[in-house]
This record gives sequence, C-alpha cells and structure tokens, in this order.
Amino acid sequence: MDSLITAAARALAAGHPLGALKLVALRDDAAALALRGIAMAQLGEFIRAKALLRSAARAFGPREAVARARCVVAEAEIALASRDLGWKAKALDAARATLDEHGDRVNAAHARNLEVRRLLLIGRLDDAERALTRVSAPLPPALMAVHELVVAGIAMRRLRTREARGALTRAEGTARAARIPALIAEVESARLLLDTPAARLIENGRERPLLLDEVEDLFASKAFVVDACRHVVRHEGKLIPLAKRPVLFNLARALAEAWPADVPRDALVARAFRLKLADESHRARLRVEMGRLRKLLSAIADVSATKSGFMLAPRHARSVVVLARPVEEKHAGVLALLADGEAWSSSALSLSLGTGQRSVQRALDALAAAGKVQSFGHGRARRWLTPPVPGFTTTLLLPSALPID
Repeated sequence: MDSLITAAARALAAGHPLGALKLVALRDDAAALALRGIAMAQLGEFIRAKALLRSAARAFGPREAVARARCVVAEAEIALASRDLGWKAKALDAARATLDEHGDRVNAAHARNLEVRRLLLIGRLDDAERALTRVSAPLPPALMAVHELVVAGIAMRRLRTREARGALTRAEGTARAARIPALIAEVESARLLLDTPAARLIENGRERPLLLDEVEDLFASKAFVVDACRHVVRHEGKLIPLAKRPVLFNLARALAEAWPADVPRDALVARAFRLKLADESHRARLRVEMGRLRKLLSAIADVSATKSGFMLAPRHARSVVVLARPVEEKHAGVLALLADGEAWSSSALSLSLGTGQRSVQRALDALAAAGKVQSFGHGRARRWLTPPVPGFTTTLLLPSALPID
C-alpha cells in the first residue's frame, strides 16, 4: 500500500473525509475508489458512495478477497446510515466470514455490529441480543463506542435504564478517545434520550410526562397499567396483549382513564366503535365486547356493569393508570421512527413497523399533506424525514409490529 492510500485511510479513521479526498480524489485504482466511497459516505453522499464502493469491489482482483469483503461491509454501513434496511444480510455474513478467515478480526467485528444495529432498527431485539454476544474481538475506540451505543439501544428498549446509562458512559469515553466529533455527538444525542420524556402517565384525570427510568419503575410497581404504547394490559408481571384487538383495548383504556368511576354506555360506544350516536344494536355489541374483555382480564381485574355503564375493578392493585405515547397521532408509528432525524425509505419503515408498504405509503402521504413530513429524491432513492418533536422521544417505547392505520 502506497503512502497516499495509507494517509487517506488514517484521515478517514479520524473522521476527516475532506482530507482523505484531497489525497485520492484523482485516482481510479481499486484502493482509491474504496477510500473515496467511504469519504463520500462520511459526507452524506450515500448514492455516490455506493457506486464508488461497488466499482472498487469489481476492481479488486480475485486474490483480494479481504479487500472485496471490506467493500461489502462499507456498503452495508452506508445502507444502514441511509435507512435502507432491505440489504442482503447473507452478503454481509459472507463478507464477515471472509474477514474472520483471513484474520481481520476488527472489520469482522464491525460487520457484526452492523448486523446488530439493523436488527435493532427493525425491532428484532432477541436476535440483536444474541448477535451482540458474538462480538468478541478487541475493538478500537471508534468501534467500541458504536458497540456500546448498540448495547444502550437494546437496554433502552428493554427498559433497563441503569444498564443503558452504563453503556453510554463507556461509549462517551471511547468516542472521546477516538476523537471523532460526529461519534461524540451521536453519543450525546443518545444520552439525551434518557433525560427526555418517553411517555405520558394518565391517572385520575390528570397526566404528566414520564422519563424512561420512571416508566421502568412503573412497570416494576404494583399498579394496574393499561399500556397504550405497546397495547397491552399489565399488572405485576402479567401481560395481556391487545394489539390485535383494538376495540377491546379502546374499552380497557376508557375504563382505566375513568377509574374508579364508571363510564356511560354511550361514551364507550363512541370510544370503541367511533360512533357519535348509539342505538340498541350498538349497546348489544358493547355488552358482547365487554364480556370478551371481562374474560381476558379475569385473572387481574373484573369488568362490571353499573346502572349507567361499566367500570373496572382491579383484584389486587390500588391504582390504575394509563401509559400513553408523548404525542397522540394516528400515524404515530411512522413519526416515531422518523423522529430520529434520519432519512428513511418507505420500505425500511415498512420493515421496522412490520406492516405493508402500501399502508406505510398512505400514512406518509397523509403526513406529508399535513406538513408533518417531507421527502426528497425519486423512485427507490426517495427518502422521508421530519424534525424531532421538541421535548419528546417516541422511538423508545415504539412497538415493532403495531398497525399504523
């Protein structure tokens, strides 16, 4: 490797893409193409970066398997940064295996980190945790910081705030050791999430914001919780999922918000069936749905009829609360993902939410019409983004597979 390539690589490792480009901008050999691609990626020019890396992979000879594998890893990193989450995981696995086979443990570990970050973004936490345990090579400071950010991201979504804070403290130290400003800023942004309201608590007609560690404490308490972030009812470790039964969840939430009072029948019909006027057929349907809800909640609460409506009666809990998203919005799932400030493709949003791409596109069109999101690019290169909602972080409590309509 010649001196210019070595100097450009060092510049990129230190987070100085312009300095690297000055050294290799006029060169078209394979190594220079690869470094130019990485530099363009660091500058945010992802489309050009992908093209350069693919050209570099083709330019490397058949005996340069390690160099080609590194190009695949770099391209996967670009796809992750541009929220193009549909890239082929098998190609990255093959590249990682090649790097491992040839003793490039650091880049192999980097490939594994990319795999974990993708799994985290699409909500596959169990798979992400298993993959994370396989990242074992000693890592340089920059990669160690990224690794700790992944650990923190999983811990936040698992509501293990103490573990998340420890990981972010370690990430801050390694990021500063790497002396890469963008990485230091990413760690600081992640740390802010722990000090930003992640949900709202509704109790006895009043509401207040909750930090993530307060949410963790709530779930560990003896309170009866109707969780509108994940659409479950929970009490002392018992979970009753209602994500696929929206009518029953709406009824449970209405009863919880009114507790210890009852809720009139007409108000429940309006809340559950979205009807302004209720006739006898709607009241009959309400009785049926209440029977179903009573059966589901029988282990932890009773749902009883009153003279005017229905009321919730927990069997053991002394308090009933509703945990709601910071901002109530029809397409909250889409906005929650876009709130990270990155530009997402509609296919990546669909993959992360576990719903159809047409449904996601309808949600995006509605949000764009309301001025809440904006797009750039065309066709497959089209990306969507929105500014973060000031004072809130909605992604931490985002369910990975809830309907968005």
